[in-house]
Amino acid sequence: MDLELKGRRALVNGASQGIGYAIARLLALEGAHVAIAARREPALSNAKAAIAAEARCNIVAIQGDIRKAEDCDRIVAQCTAALGGLDILVNNDGAPPLGPSLNFSDDQWSKAVDQNFMSVLRMTRAAVPHMKQAGGGAVVNITALSAIQPVVGFGLSAATWAGVIGLAKTLSRELAGDNIRINTLCPGATDTPRLAKVNEQTDGMMDKLVSEIPLGRIAKPEQIAALVALLVSPLGSHMTGTTIPIDGGQVQALL
Repeated sequence: MDLELKGRRALVNGASQGIGYAIARLLALEGAHVAIAARREPALSNAKAAIAAEARCNIVAIQGDIRKAEDCDRIVAQCTAALGGLDILVNNDGAPPLGPSLNFSDDQWSKAVDQNFMSVLRMTRAAVPHMKQAGGGAVVNITALSAIQPVVGFGLSAATWAGVIGLAKTLSRELAGDNIRINTLCPGATDTPRLAKVNEQTDGMMDKLVSEIPLGRIAKPEQIAALVALLVSPLGSHMTGTTIPIDGGQVQALL
């Protein structure tokens, strides 16, 4: 199926590995010109080289830390200068530390807010003027299942990503008239380096959570990427303001 993404200009954060890398790769394979951003080298350069080896489109690597306000502005500025504009933004990053919610200091909470919430606000705020200039655009936020089905020890993530969901829903209404769509994905357990790290930190708790997935398996990053590609494409152009779990059926709520 042709998702009609050829020539579209996309910026994907946290794209040096895991879900972010899978999203950037698929958008590039669909013909989009893609800027990838991440904190760490050489992982970022390696990701660029790997995608460029498969896709015949413009791939730009931008090193930056989206936890910092100045880097958010710089990443968007470098992206639009290199690609000539911006049609698609994927807000994706890692996650704050795990532990009892009340044990974290104000400083740790502030860092979590910067990483999970303010980064989304800042990146979207910087991207929207370019999308308006282009006649519209699409934003997808990658959060986690804990944002809608909290898990013990994931308080920093659950609270800040729940804020992202509220922000996205509000912006979807405020920006609909500009043909800018905003949706949020909540992946469950996904086969990434992050999952392995969480499992180590929680004495195998993730193994128990995986056992509770009705489909009996964890997601592959490529499966998350496929839904993102649909949402940012013209074929997904009637979807905005949605919050979608992609979790193998783990969420039990009706809505």
